[in-house]
Amino acid sequence: MTKVIPFKAVRPTRDKVGLIASRAYQTYTVAEREARLNNNPYSFLHIVNPGYKYHKEISGIERYQLVKNRYQEFKEEGIFVQDQTPCYYIYKIVDRNYQTYEGIIAAASTEDYEKNIIKKHEDTIEERETIFKDYLKTVGFNAEPVLITYPDNKQLAQIIKKNTTQRAEYEFTTTYKDTHYLWKINDPKTVEKIQFAFEHCNSLYIADGHHRSASSLLLQLDLKAKNPKHSGSETYNYFMSYLIPESHLTIYEFNRLVKDLNGLSKEEFLIALDELFLIENRGLVYYKPLQPHHFSMYLDGEFYSLQLRKTNYKFETALDDLDAQILYKTVLEPLLGIKDLRNDNRIEYAHGRNDMAYVKTKVDSGEFSVGFGLKPATIEQLKQIADQGLKMPPKSTYIEPKLRSGITIYEF
Repeated sequence: MTKVIPFKAVRPTRDKVGLIASRAYQTYTVAEREARLNNNPYSFLHIVNPGYKYHKEISGIERYQLVKNRYQEFKEEGIFVQDQTPCYYIYKIVDRNYQTYEGIIAAASTEDYEKNIIKKHEDTIEERETIFKDYLKTVGFNAEPVLITYPDNKQLAQIIKKNTTQRAEYEFTTTYKDTHYLWKINDPKTVEKIQFAFEHCNSLYIADGHHRSASSLLLQLDLKAKNPKHSGSETYNYFMSYLIPESHLTIYEFNRLVKDLNGLSKEEFLIALDELFLIENRGLVYYKPLQPHHFSMYLDGEFYSLQLRKTNYKFETALDDLDAQILYKTVLEPLLGIKDLRNDNRIEYAHGRNDMAYVKTKVDSGEFSVGFGLKPATIEQLKQIADQGLKMPPKSTYIEPKLRSGITIYEF
């Protein structure tokens, strides 16, 4: 039984939500951030980048405290207001390609996360967990939901369909041509039905936001230990999430770019690959893998298709079936000498929305020697790996939707 509860969101006023909503801070270039900070006084970037006000870079606890100060200023000026009753929030995104995502913003349980009822498929880095926990503890709020997926549910689908026929609380379009909608759900009977539906989900799966959810658990353990009257109902026992059905997830691959061939010549590298792959030189013909265990490779101005020779590879767990793991175990580690996929500066990643044309451009520039294209992982693979308690290699999936910050805020 999962605990997914309504909460009293702090939200922008209707007239300013389109100005406030921002992408994750790290996704902006320096020039993009400067343009938004210079021209939009309502951007949420002013809260998460408080040093802009003082024309200096600020980090650590000093930055966290200033983030809290900027947030309080937005509340004091009436830019943010808090709902008076706990609500669920139906959230819909229609992207520029007319792909639609619909789900529910709610508070998910850190206890469920700790007990692995909310399951993970990626490793987290302890230092990043601790840094974000300290950030949350100081600022006292979370402004970007963790993306969680659940098995398609007829009752929840009917609730979403019924309520999205009404006028949305928010409707705005971004410069990326994505249109966002939000409906507030506080009718007691509907709230009860949503809570009941989630209670009967055996498991939920994190799609995006592993560090945010791990940090929320650390915060809960910290505050629980310091609260002699801890009851389990405190807001710090939950973290803000955007829960969407599995059929609404879009999973892209992350392609790989490697700067050199680890001392091998082109011919030596191809001969080494031949032991594990059926190789076909496709010349200048653009190739993208369409089947599992097939890979695209761009090397020295030519495309190659690589088909795994399964007789020479052991499939023992769900992780062994994942193409990102296969490429790591057969090529990146043994042939190219890349053991640490997170920290080795010889490898970089390009998400599949940029496709192999981007990989070709980067290799042709001379910045990289070889690029590999993968087929996207499936939701079934993600769940199987999580169910077996295994972890995908870093940058195995690029999952959409990507959410905007500052639309709903969860206070601890």
